[in-house]
Amino acid sequence: MTNPVREAQRIGQSIWLDYIRRDILNSGEFQRLIKLGVSGVTSNPTIFEKAITGSNNYDKALLAMAQAGKSTEETYEALVIEDVRAAADMLRSTYNHTAGADGYVSLEVNPLLAYDTDSTIAEARRLFTTLRRPNIMIKVPATPEGIPAIKQLIGEGINVNATLIFSLDIYKQVREAYIAGLEELARTDGDLSRVASVASFFISRIDTAVDTLLEERIQKGQKQPKSLLGKAAVASAKLAYQAFKTTFSSKHFASLKAKGARVQRPLWASTSTKNPAYSDVLYVEPLIGPDTVNTMPPTTLTAFLEHGRAEATLERDVPEAEQALEAIAKAGISMEQVTAKLLADGVKAFIDSFEKLLANIKEKRALLLAQ
Repeated sequence: MTNPVREAQRIGQSIWLDYIRRDILNSGEFQRLIKLGVSGVTSNPTIFEKAITGSNNYDKALLAMAQAGKSTEETYEALVIEDVRAAADMLRSTYNHTAGADGYVSLEVNPLLAYDTDSTIAEARRLFTTLRRPNIMIKVPATPEGIPAIKQLIGEGINVNATLIFSLDIYKQVREAYIAGLEELARTDGDLSRVASVASFFISRIDTAVDTLLEERIQKGQKQPKSLLGKAAVASAKLAYQAFKTTFSSKHFASLKAKGARVQRPLWASTSTKNPAYSDVLYVEPLIGPDTVNTMPPTTLTAFLEHGRAEATLERDVPEAEQALEAIAKAGISMEQVTAKLLADGVKAFIDSFEKLLANIKEKRALLLAQ
């Protein structure tokens, strides 16, 4: 039976898991996925909130830390660091085998710092140093304050996953920050071959937002928007990939590449299908191409393994993608406004999850101590 994860690898796309939880690390499930070809892990505050408070996998550790007098924040970090290190160790052979091209685990900086450049830099440095693994990526949101942090961290040789990218303009700023960071690293005689980065373009949320606006127009009797439903996200990703190719095939990047620099791969995130009317692999099958990553939650990964097809599709229908976005603009929808709101909403959602997680840890600790 064909394994589409391995087929995607042959085309040049890495498949990562957008999920981490202690039980899959301890049960052998994660090792099974690695054998199937999964070559990385991404996490975020929402994933950890569901993992830690939505199961009893962490109760023993929670109780031990409560009895040791650890604070809520110290407890949260200790649990997360342990899981991220364990996943990184399991992926270390992948990292070594691919000479540092793959095998990464991503951990996000505290989302409360998303609009504070200096604090984001300090937190990213601290986490990277604390984790003590070469195959760690620190996730930094692509807010206006996050962009200069990305440049600084790359310049210091810290692997960065630039996250919460929705717009083509912000994606351009992320690429420029990465290259500027590499140039700084080169000026200080750093080893460019030892730093890696991905740019996480959030896909499905774009369709959710744009489809809502299209549906409003359809309700008012407009016919054209119907054909545009479910088109904005994949179209945006296809154009992002064209921009990626232009940047990383340029003479500007060539001099850095000669010194060992890697391209900053586009990573397709938020790839679970939110609309049940759409294919469950809508944000996977059309977006397969060289030098890319697709990070999938378990349900999407299972669907792809069961009935997905891996073909080099990312550069198909690019003119149609351009036409789709032009038609959306003609329908009176500003992608600039849509993506700005998505970024703000994305940061807020992670902040809410982080605060909820801390509150639940505090409550669970008290309950375990009382028992």
